[in-house]
Amino acid sequence: MRVWQGIVIVAAVLTGQLGSAAAVKSGASDPSDVSDKSDLSDKSARGNPKGAAFDFLAGRFSWTVGPPLVSPAVRPDDPCDSIKDPTVVFYKGRWHLFCTIRSKVRTHQIEYLSFSDWKNANAAQRHILTVSDGYFCAPEVFYFSPHKKWYLIYQAPNETKTGNGPTYSTTANIEDPASWSKPSPFYQEKPKNVKGWIDFWVICDDAKAHLFFTSLDGQMWRAETTLAGFPGGWNEPKVVLQADIFEAGHTYRLKGMNKYLTVVEAQTGTTPGWRYYKAYLADRLDGKWELLADTREKPFAGFVNVRDTAEHWTDSFSHGELLRDGYDEKLEVDPNNLRFLFQGISDSRRAGKGYGQIPWQLGILEPASAGPK
Repeated sequence: MRVWQGIVIVAAVLTGQLGSAAAVKSGASDPSDVSDKSDLSDKSARGNPKGAAFDFLAGRFSWTVGPPLVSPAVRPDDPCDSIKDPTVVFYKGRWHLFCTIRSKVRTHQIEYLSFSDWKNANAAQRHILTVSDGYFCAPEVFYFSPHKKWYLIYQAPNETKTGNGPTYSTTANIEDPASWSKPSPFYQEKPKNVKGWIDFWVICDDAKAHLFFTSLDGQMWRAETTLAGFPGGWNEPKVVLQADIFEAGHTYRLKGMNKYLTVVEAQTGTTPGWRYYKAYLADRLDGKWELLADTREKPFAGFVNVRDTAEHWTDSFSHGELLRDGYDEKLEVDPNNLRFLFQGISDSRRAGKGYGQIPWQLGILEPASAGPK
């Protein structure tokens, strides 16, 4: 079978299958008035909640992966090597996908594409955001209900003393890629206790906004501000997790469980399976993170628990985003219907290339079974 050169979605559903988008209320102009669910109401996709929850809490995940779904765009004036770091929401009957692209001339930019069905994702029109003519990458997108605006969080340099720090742009219309505001930093100066920071991620509870990031040294950090103060007012970050982790930590609220899930990327010097994902649980965003699936032998998503359903194209499972149950700042996911959009690459296609030349593609992990392999 020929592999489609594209982005693959890793659908991590404990039991179920990748579905199409559900119907949207007609005539709604404000995101808060729209009921957007990506087929999560389909009982056939949910399976047995008790069985799924038991496997989830036991940290047993078993996936399948099909062919890639989106590949780097063909741009002769600036050839694109990879498409990576995806973040996505489903709104008004369409998927809105933002990704980092690595090209020959400009090394780090954010690209936007929108489509109604993942099978058509690779054919969707591509738009490079114009918020910056320099370095900007690693996006996260969500609708911040108190402001009735969309926020795009990413890393970028600025005129303040933060280096490539946490940055945001806003828009009232996610469907218009030219409408995003110019970059604004979260911090006016880099916190003195932070040496390195990367892959910024915001999630909110009922009272606060929480900023998570990693520092490429086995540490995950958290800062906070009030909802009223967002996007400003951040306090000094603190280390909240120390483990064999690397980057791309993403945190979600688990629907119906009163718990939070963090998935974070790890790496190994051996093959196969250079990059893989670990998972941790907490009762609160400011609480203690407990291991759920945190080894190469028992990962959240990795070479050992993913089975191909098409021609083999990836050995690594890197920088991913869970497909959410909504699109607002609470980042809620259904633990009985997890799906994971990721960037992947085979060891053979990665061999001999510098990191910037790795031809990453995106894909979906889907659940292989409700129990362990």
